[in-house]
Amino acid sequence: MFRNFLKTAFRSLRRNKIYTFINVAGLAVGIAACMLLFLVIQYENSFDNFHQDKNRIYRVSTHFSTADGISYSRGICFPAGKQLALDYPKLEHVASICSAQGGQVTILDENSHQPRTKFKEDGLFFTEPQFFDIFRFPFIAGNPKTALSAPNTIVLTKEAAGKYFGDWQKAMGRMIRYQDNKICKVTGILENLPVNTDFPLQVAISFKTLSDDTSHDWVSVNGGLNTYVKLSPGMSAEKFGGSLATFGAKHIPTEYVKKQGFTLQPLSTIHFDKRFGNFNRITFSKELITALSLIGLFLVVIACINFVNLATAQAVDRAKEVGVRKVLGSRKRQLVAQFLSESFLVTLAAVGIAFAIAFTVLPFLNQLLETKIILHVDMAILIFLMVVTGLVTLLSGLYPALVLSGFNPITALKSRIVNRTAAGISLRRGLVVVQFTLAQALIIGTLIVVSQMNYFKTAQMGFDKEAIVNIPVPNDSISLTKMTALKTALLQQSDIKGVSFSTFSISDNAHWGSDFTFDNSGKVSGFDADLKWADADAFKTYGLQMAAGRPYQASDTIREFVVNEMMVKKLGIRNPDQIIGKKLSFWDGQLKGEIVGVVKDFNGTSLVKPISAVVMSTWKEVYQTMAVKIRSGETKNTLAVIEKLWNNAYPESVYEYQFLDEKIANFYKQENQLSELYKIFAGIAIFISCLGLYGLVSFMATQRKKEIGIRKVLGASVANIVYLFSREFTVLICISFLIAAPLAYYFMHSWLENFTFRIPIGSGIFILTIVASVFIAWITVGYRAFRAAIANPVNSLRSE
Repeated sequence: MFRNFLKTAFRSLRRNKIYTFINVAGLAVGIAACMLLFLVIQYENSFDNFHQDKNRIYRVSTHFSTADGISYSRGICFPAGKQLALDYPKLEHVASICSAQGGQVTILDENSHQPRTKFKEDGLFFTEPQFFDIFRFPFIAGNPKTALSAPNTIVLTKEAAGKYFGDWQKAMGRMIRYQDNKICKVTGILENLPVNTDFPLQVAISFKTLSDDTSHDWVSVNGGLNTYVKLSPGMSAEKFGGSLATFGAKHIPTEYVKKQGFTLQPLSTIHFDKRFGNFNRITFSKELITALSLIGLFLVVIACINFVNLATAQAVDRAKEVGVRKVLGSRKRQLVAQFLSESFLVTLAAVGIAFAIAFTVLPFLNQLLETKIILHVDMAILIFLMVVTGLVTLLSGLYPALVLSGFNPITALKSRIVNRTAAGISLRRGLVVVQFTLAQALIIGTLIVVSQMNYFKTAQMGFDKEAIVNIPVPNDSISLTKMTALKTALLQQSDIKGVSFSTFSISDNAHWGSDFTFDNSGKVSGFDADLKWADADAFKTYGLQMAAGRPYQASDTIREFVVNEMMVKKLGIRNPDQIIGKKLSFWDGQLKGEIVGVVKDFNGTSLVKPISAVVMSTWKEVYQTMAVKIRSGETKNTLAVIEKLWNNAYPESVYEYQFLDEKIANFYKQENQLSELYKIFAGIAIFISCLGLYGLVSFMATQRKKEIGIRKVLGASVANIVYLFSREFTVLICISFLIAAPLAYYFMHSWLENFTFRIPIGSGIFILTIVASVFIAWITVGYRAFRAAIANPVNSLRSE
């Protein structure tokens, strides 16, 4: 019997080719988009989910309590890791890993003397051997227990070993120089790490190789130093996490206990919690996963609405078929099964096409999101496809099946069922409203996201970011002596307007923060200052403006300070001139000096965050970035000159550069990627909705063919008939907008609250949405209505 249902369903679908095509096309596009979103969500949820005993692995991080609230750092102070192992002997493992991302490695020849090649390595970390007891990344050569137990030992991934030595099997025992002073022996090779891990590890140097001059400093927190623990079986995470307050009170100096403490973070949350972040510098929040899930659901619902609308609209044509079947003995459940079979065939065809679409589009999605998602038929994707097939079959087919199977056979055979009563035209109107409500909500949300991203690109940040090149420089003792000569040589070039050395660029996600004492008060501040170490030329190079006083004078050491307006405000001083001459002291008086100027506020990091209290001063010893301001025009030639002079100064180092505006754009990289994704999905929503509109109008044109002919005979113009078709859908779209606008405003206003600097949600976005929606609908409806309006009325009335 089921075979007969399918055969009959196939014949019915073939007989109504246009509506079958519209249903299959709409469902295929909607399901393909949903499938791609499922793959993205599955990929993001898989990060570090493959580790053995993952539920017993935690990161010990740091939280800070200040006047501005509680803030978090994934880092920890240096002595904490060793002390955790001593104070909690029941812990199965404790291990620290310290980022040295961007460090230089030089490959030495077979005799371990002459340098052969040099690389800047983004996946470089100092690692304790216990790290590989907690995270079971497999070794293919060497002993994971001893490979990093001695100083000056190094472990490479298979990929890194192949890059350095041509063949990973030739790497064992070879020598690699880290920076300019540490010669390390390769003692192990790791299998390449999976792409879905937040440890972008390529090179692991033994932790004992790291110079440890902060082994007793329980206050300074290094964001690149992470400490992980693996709880013993049966050990309570809640109890251990609660005891960290006691652990902190025992070891952190008394005056800092209330301001700073330790936090236990499960491994399962690290990829999603932006308060802490991770080594990949990318988090994917649970709220974002929920939003993408809802968008995928919306797209499938919009496609299902097309099916329901077209199926119920065809009720008049199929009424006699139902009547004949009932007279011949068909029961209602058999008719329901028959129509569900049609829905199943449409859905099955759509799923097959959707799989092909997703497979074709996935490389472009990977390129957009910079992911490595693979679409292959595994248990997860099979379950997803089966669930989607079942749900879409029921969502799109159950109601039309119940309506069509419920016709009275006598009424149906007498052709007394009319389009207005069959399945209820009010239902179709309601579904169109739902469809365009979802589509317009996506459009409004997308326009707001795009506007916010454009604001980030064009907003004034308080400094000149155009045509400034940031170049890392080595900061060992010999390299520091070459900075002045390099600056002099660069400034002799006519196309170079300014050169400045600093620890980080003027706007950077990396920063130093510290509390301080002000005006010899002896009382530690209630907030941290963002310390920016830069030479005196930074003000000219970056175009910083003074609000009071003067820039500090050139010096190699800390002598004078310049603060920003926010610092003045947080200290409770109204007039910036009043802070000139006051004293600042850091680190128990180790660094101190007089405030000589107040610089106007600038954004020292992304516009997501508020402007912090900034303290600037000179300190040549920590400079590791050079900023070069170039004239616009001959950029390529100027960059070549800069590279040549830089290589002359630092022949042993790897040259690389980045324009400051590109660096700032990378602050919003993930938001920009998602913005592009939202544009695509909003377009898909409109496409599916308009596909359904076209189908409905086509059916209406067929059903009202004689009415149109009569109207034309009585003098109706083409414009009158087009208006007749367009009026109803215009009203429905306007009703959809009245529902979508407040919903979208509510959710997008909540989203914008995540940004300190944000756009206002103006009326222009809503006006653009409704105008665009009506215009697109008019084009969709108008084209089919125009074809109906210009048809010869004689052809539709000749049988009357």
